[in-house]
Amino acid sequence: MGKPVAAIVGRPNVGKSSLFNYIVGKRISIVEDTPGVTRDRIYADAEWNGRMFSLVDTGGIEPASNEIIPAQMRRQAELAVELADVIVFMVDIKDGMTAADSEIASMLMRSGKPVVLCVNKVDNVGAPPPEVYEFYSLGLGDPVTVSATHGLGIGDLLDAIFENFPYEIEEPEDGEIIKVAVCGKPNAGKSSLVNKILGEDRVIVSDIAGTTRDAVDTFATIGDRKFCFVDTAGMRKRGKITENIERYSIIRALDAVDRCNVCVIVIDATDGVTEQDTKIAGYANEKGKGIIIAVNKWDLIAKETGTLEAYKEQVLNSFNFIMFAPVLFISALTGQRVRNLFDTIVEVNAENRKRISTGMLNDVLNEAVAVVQPPSDKGKRLKIYYMTQVAVAPPTFCIFCNSEKLFHFSYLRYIENKLRKSFGFVGTPLVFKIREKSEKQAAGESVRS
Repeated sequence: MGKPVAAIVGRPNVGKSSLFNYIVGKRISIVEDTPGVTRDRIYADAEWNGRMFSLVDTGGIEPASNEIIPAQMRRQAELAVELADVIVFMVDIKDGMTAADSEIASMLMRSGKPVVLCVNKVDNVGAPPPEVYEFYSLGLGDPVTVSATHGLGIGDLLDAIFENFPYEIEEPEDGEIIKVAVCGKPNAGKSSLVNKILGEDRVIVSDIAGTTRDAVDTFATIGDRKFCFVDTAGMRKRGKITENIERYSIIRALDAVDRCNVCVIVIDATDGVTEQDTKIAGYANEKGKGIIIAVNKWDLIAKETGTLEAYKEQVLNSFNFIMFAPVLFISALTGQRVRNLFDTIVEVNAENRKRISTGMLNDVLNEAVAVVQPPSDKGKRLKIYYMTQVAVAPPTFCIFCNSEKLFHFSYLRYIENKLRKSFGFVGTPLVFKIREKSEKQAAGESVRS
């Protein structure tokens, strides 16, 4: 069985995200004095007294609202309750007990799950203030008072949570998990794609651009492989970023790219490649991540002979700096070719971690140099002694030569193309480091290697 799961639920703006961030020890959920900032379920691992568990932050529940976003936020919280072993029901002592608190408490009691009642914003140590006692009428037992902002009472809360965890749960061996960041501009269909992959409505989907604000980690096992899909907030041009919340979302999205193995860039087929799409791809390329271009909403495109090939050529021309990236044409709505995405993710992840022996590298290098002579300048010719791979993720190669200045970019690109032709490296950037050495030094090192 997996790690035990605790879900934090409650009305909007009672401090759920502040508590979540404090327990996991870093700012993962966005904290802002605006109701409804956290919309999807946010997962993170946490530890207490040497034992690991998963903590889930949820969007605020508004029982009386029928608007699209609040209704879906309520559904996300309900799903978190279904999946959790223990529910932390957070209320706000400064607001007192509200009618919404009573409705949420009734919903939680119907779930049959153990509930820990957490009264937040009790910012003073010592005996609990008299206002705490009105929460006993919720029928959820003794409340635990905390201050999520100041870290007061958190240990007592964690003790109460662990008292309700099933004792038989043990942490599994995780093995290798492929982390996949799903990136793209707003409303390109990223959340729909993640939901289709997972086979459930794990993240909120709406026609309102900017619905996803946090980078949402979702774990899944597909076949014998484990994945972590990160649905990121859509990245806009800097000039269009006006809200603080959206600025934080961009930071989360870029952080998701930083910690992923493979970045899936989702393109809206009806809009084509935009400037912002190329910037996202450029950032992923700069960070050395495996890259896949997924053209979504392909079902909406009128097709005739050669449509796909022409569109693919157009996409690659726009992404001319990542011509190595595979291009998939999918529909998150219908599921068209979404299954093919799994195989491509696994392949690109493997290519990003591929290691080639020094002997095989230099066989290809010697052949390349024999076919096209290295460049020269003012009578001095570039001499390439040997090449070796020094790292993976991304594959990084060190080339030793007599002069770094003579190593023209175009010749380096020629060698890169030769390596890709021989070894593949589908969907992954290659990094080259040029090092100068005398011919005598290089000969000695080559013999030792």
